[in-house]
Amino acid sequence: MTTAVRALMDALGLDRADPHLADTDRRVAGAWREILAGHLAREAPALRTFPNEAGYRDALTVLDIRLHSVCAHHLLPFFGRVHIAYLPADRLLGLSKFTRLVEHLARRPQVQERLTAQIADALEAALACRGLLVLIEARHLCVEMRGVRSGASRTSTVAGRGRLAQGPAREEVLAMIARAVAAGGPTP
Repeated sequence: MTTAVRALMDALGLDRADPHLADTDRRVAGAWREILAGHLAREAPALRTFPNEAGYRDALTVLDIRLHSVCAHHLLPFFGRVHIAYLPADRLLGLSKFTRLVEHLARRPQVQERLTAQIADALEAALACRGLLVLIEARHLCVEMRGVRSGASRTSTVAGRGRLAQGPAREEVLAMIARAVAAGGPTP
């Protein structure tokens, strides 16, 4: 990978003798290994569930999961937040598993629409829940830094499954997420 980065630097006419560019090839290679860790990982994180012994049936939400990914079209970063809600049935998922799943699926060349659906599909398979909704809000540097250079525009995608695929329950959960995000998180 460092050889490829050196070739890119040469193709761009960068002076690799410049002290500010010393070891750039090594640092860029290391950064890309980290950024694409989900692509390089052999297995997805285990989404072990546990029994819903209390019989909780209302919407359970996990908000503001930080997202960092790379646009599959331009290999430029996009970043934002993921909000997840589900209507439990017999099983629940540990809260850290949502973040682990998002991290695994995002750390690879992605398009936001596909990422949203992949998160929803993986959670639906693991939970067998009554309904599920995944909402992603992200900024794309391929839009901000090149082409139209639109500034800080945001893109939102949503994937619903089961009872949250459409209808009043979906609208209620989307409104709940919007209110919670607007109000900000809990204070320590």
